[in-house]
Amino acid sequence: MAEGYPLNPDTLPAVFRAAMRRLAASVAIVVAQGADGPVGMAATSITSLTVDPPAVLVCVNRATSLHALLEPTAPLSVNVLSRHQQAVSAAFGGGVPRSERFKVGTWSTGLNGLPLLDEAQANLRCVVDAMLAYGTHSIVIARVLEAQVSETVAPLIYQDGAYL
Repeated sequence: MAEGYPLNPDTLPAVFRAAMRRLAASVAIVVAQGADGPVGMAATSITSLTVDPPAVLVCVNRATSLHALLEPTAPLSVNVLSRHQQAVSAAFGGGVPRSERFKVGTWSTGLNGLPLLDEAQANLRCVVDAMLAYGTHSIVIARVLEAQVSETVAPLIYQDGAYL
């Protein structure tokens, strides 16, 4: 076995975390509607799932306040951040209290009543179609009802704890 790859299961979680930090990913803000208003979180574990029907896969930690709002048919918005929106990512990543997060960046109200981030790379208006619990997270399949994209391709990319 190559050096640096332990067989010890006690060290696997730390090595696995270090390995996953080497994946570069776009940053998105996922938003759902709570009783007291919208709730959002920064996420890098989002990927396209299918084009027919249009759907994305989002992984959400079950300990987050957003997770409690997710159930089939619940509206969801996914906002893929632009390179200049690092402050939005930091705010929704926990750097700003939940009640203050939507004051960072410029937001509009989408057709499903959820905030959409202005100047984002893409905005997706979705509904939750299915959820699968796995470990500490749920795999959320969101059917895309509407999408809009910016003219310029300049995504905010996150890798190993820093923006690229």
